[in-house]
Amino acid sequence: MKGRPSKRLADAEARRTIPEDGLERAGRAWLTDLALLKRASPRTTAAYRYDLQDYLGFLRARGHADPRQVTAPDVVDYLLALRRGGAAAATLARRRSALRGYHAHCARAGTAPLDPTAGLPALKLGRRLPRALAIEEVELVLAQPVGNEPRTLRDRALLELGYASGLRVSELVGLDRSSLLWEDRAVRVLGKGDKQRLVPFGRPAGEALERWLESGRPHLVQRSNEEALFVNRWGRRLSRMGFWKILAGYARQAGLAGRVSPHVLRHSFATHLLAGGADLRVVQELLGHASVVTTQIYTAVDRSFLLEVHRQFHPRP
Repeated sequence: MKGRPSKRLADAEARRTIPEDGLERAGRAWLTDLALLKRASPRTTAAYRYDLQDYLGFLRARGHADPRQVTAPDVVDYLLALRRGGAAAATLARRRSALRGYHAHCARAGTAPLDPTAGLPALKLGRRLPRALAIEEVELVLAQPVGNEPRTLRDRALLELGYASGLRVSELVGLDRSSLLWEDRAVRVLGKGDKQRLVPFGRPAGEALERWLESGRPHLVQRSNEEALFVNRWGRRLSRMGFWKILAGYARQAGLAGRVSPHVLRHSFATHLLAGGADLRVVQELLGHASVVTTQIYTAVDRSFLLEVHRQFHPRP
């Protein structure tokens, strides 16, 4: 009984259709090196094989049959052709990685005198920012922890402070009790580059923190020398992943599954401040950004708000 050819036979047939030129021989050697010496996973090797065949087809269309003939403009033209064709950012990044690996291997093996990707500039792929939640959506998430159980009190304080301060998740779970400055209603934060900054928080966060410290934390902490502000069920410092799971759970309860993460909460904090009229450099300081350029990207607001600000404040609207 004759059946469909196996995948192995189909792959072998496909390989026989590829010209056995210098480009192909070098490609086979690189893929073998990836699989055997660098122990790349079969999935990674297969992805690079696919990327490489597309690239080698581009080179052959230009009349190249050997790695020695490939120049830097060939590589750049290929990547530009992908971009003009609408390739996704992830695809461009992976193809660029495949090209660099292939040509670096050729240079090391002596198959080509130079690596045409050695001076390849970084691709400006842009940054995808999470969509900021609406204020009503944030309020819905914050309203989910209900009750007086110790962990519920902790969760309410976590969420309130996270949104009130816009701290990075590592900064939030890294707070100690001594980080709280009650007179100023602020937290002292140790951010990136070991830089300290003061970040204020509002009355709702302050009330949630007081209840957690008075009626919740003492029931979870067993060691008198534990300084962490937020602890897990065993009384040890809460981890980043711990906070992530807590937030994700309440997001599901609020009907926002898959749309809320610690970064989304931070982004919403910054966006809501800017939309409310906060100065960009103040937001920069609150977020702990070294450059205001980062804040400009991070706190992108919708076009309608920018138009409204222009109409309201420009002398010739």
